[in-house]
Amino acid sequence: MKRRRLLFSILTVLLSISFIASAIPAGAQRTNQRQRTTQPTQRPSTSTRSARDEALWQRALAIHRRAIVVDTHNDVTTPMTNDDYDLSGNPPYPYRTNIDRLKKGGVTGLFFSLYIKPWYVKNGGAARRTLDMIDSVYRAAERHPNDLMLATSAADIRHAKAQNKIACLMGIEGGHAIENSLPTLREFYRLGVRYMTLTWNNTNDWADARGDNTHNGLTDFGKEVVREMNRLGMLVDISHVSDKTMSDALDVSKAPVIASHSSARAISNVARNIPDDLLKRIAKNGGVVQVNFYSLFVDQKTVAPQSDERGKRLQAQQEALSVKYANDPERLAEESDKLEAQNPLPPLPISKLIDHIDHIVKIAGIDHVGLGPDFDGANDFPEGARDESMLPNITYELLKRGYSEQDIDKILGGNLLRVFGQAEMVARKMSRTISGGGSTRRIGK
Repeated sequence: MKRRRLLFSILTVLLSISFIASAIPAGAQRTNQRQRTTQPTQRPSTSTRSARDEALWQRALAIHRRAIVVDTHNDVTTPMTNDDYDLSGNPPYPYRTNIDRLKKGGVTGLFFSLYIKPWYVKNGGAARRTLDMIDSVYRAAERHPNDLMLATSAADIRHAKAQNKIACLMGIEGGHAIENSLPTLREFYRLGVRYMTLTWNNTNDWADARGDNTHNGLTDFGKEVVREMNRLGMLVDISHVSDKTMSDALDVSKAPVIASHSSARAISNVARNIPDDLLKRIAKNGGVVQVNFYSLFVDQKTVAPQSDERGKRLQAQQEALSVKYANDPERLAEESDKLEAQNPLPPLPISKLIDHIDHIVKIAGIDHVGLGPDFDGANDFPEGARDESMLPNITYELLKRGYSEQDIDKILGGNLLRVFGQAEMVARKMSRTISGGGSTRRIGK
């Protein structure tokens, strides 16, 4: 019986692959030649399990090519910094971002995540690590001036579109990067950082991370950080933080906030997603929630048991890696990513991702949702939404659900541009200088 079931399963998979092959984006068909021989082949991806409507697909492509498309969170900055990865080449396994895929995906603006691991809080060097990551983004833009341009404003993103280039922006992921110093925050702004996630999954000295209540939200210094970000024109990012920290940030901020890579908690009940009451408050604030594509955040009920089973199965291997690379957090994370990527979870249909956009539109409104996929910050994504080259599939799925071209433009990047521009206006009203009116307050050592 088991053998018969196995044969039936294999036959079903083969028939499915044959059926969807024509819908696989061209970028997904190209793989690193070294990866073909040394790593497991990734599952083919498609934007839908049903046959594609070719006329609608062509309409989607036309809309997508014309639109300004902004991705507010991509972690490819890590291999760029650790290994001097050049974006013109094939991404090192298991990462997926390069210039070719960004162009296929129609990306106009990309926020490179400056993700600073909590290890640097305990062992020192958080600010230096941030500087190293900033340098990697500058290097990429300087290497490829015909394809990339450094960007620090909403206007720069529009200029990139006009020049058929990709705007390279930067966002700090983890407020511990500023080492409790407002002057350091300003220095990062001078270097081009245009958002900061107030925490990562670790609570810092002035803000609670998701699921924690050490400070009951933001401390007085944390509130001062938000006000200084407003004064500078740096977007306040409330992804990763606790609900109380979100609420406090919304109370304090004079500018619209962003959630750079979070989805809807009502659809997938994880603490990293935004509950409905705060979605409504973000809308009232004028902010925007950039939907995260990571499978667990898309469908917790389906993915959590699968992820738990994988975790148990790989526990011994993961523990061995933790011991081997105990003093090398970057290599540990890279090897852990490889281990996870070699054991992928069953993919979700892309429709479940679009459900999050639908829900945020229903609760917060069409002006308050965008895209923050978290590519290269996770390994498991829905079908047809596994790397930057597949973003046109989002436009196609939105058309299928009846969204207008105007509304799709807002979701792809228009809403983020509006919020960015409004934050810049608030900054101009608050101060005409970067440092002159700024506090020199620091806490701790």
